Amino acid sequence: MNISKIFRNSIPTLLGLVFSVSVWAHGGAAGTDTDQCKFELEPNHWIHYTAYQPKAYPAKDFCGNLPDVNTLTQLVFDYQDQRYREMAIEFEVTKEPEGTRVFFEKASHHKSGTVVLALPNGVPEAGKYLIHITLLPDEANKERLDVHMGFKAGGGEAPSTTNYLLYALFGFAGLYILYLSSAGFKRFVDGLLGKAKEF
Repeated sequence: MNISKIFRNSIPTLLGLVFSVSVWAHGGAAGTDTDQCKFELEPNHWIHYTAYQPKAYPAKDFCGNLPDVNTLTQLVFDYQDQRYREMAIEFEVTKEPEGTRVFFEKASHHKSGTVVLALPNGVPEAGKYLIHITLLPDEANKERLDVHMGFKAGGGEAPSTTNYLLYALFGFAGLYILYLSSAGFKRFVDGLLGKAKEF
């Protein structure tokens, strides 16, 4: 098979790879098995968690790393199981390792299964934090459930792996178009590939 055919045939493979990675990204998770933003209350029973910093990063969601401090931060929790909706749920956020409380929401019922907590000024400083969730017992559920999830704040926004792959794809596509449209560039690339084939 000639080198230019190998070059041409690699395009669909790269496209498939990029689109597959896009689906694996947080927003495209098909279920809780692939979703890292969750608390396990009991085996196979979860609370899903998403964080937003809408003033600084509109329309972006976060999980274990919040880029900014001292900015409006919203923590959204969703739980599917009906029996959890019947229980009062309490939330606390602490700065670690000191255990200093930075936010507290007293126990209340959320029949819809969705809880939105607004921290008007976010967290006060960069570092590690812990979210504590407590479901209090009621007549139907005698057991108190406590779960915790850590996150970091103040590290800035990390570039997405998906973004890097998309940039690589566009760069590769641009080079391929140049390869097809420019005889000089095609000779240059074929020469390089010919030399590489000799090794």
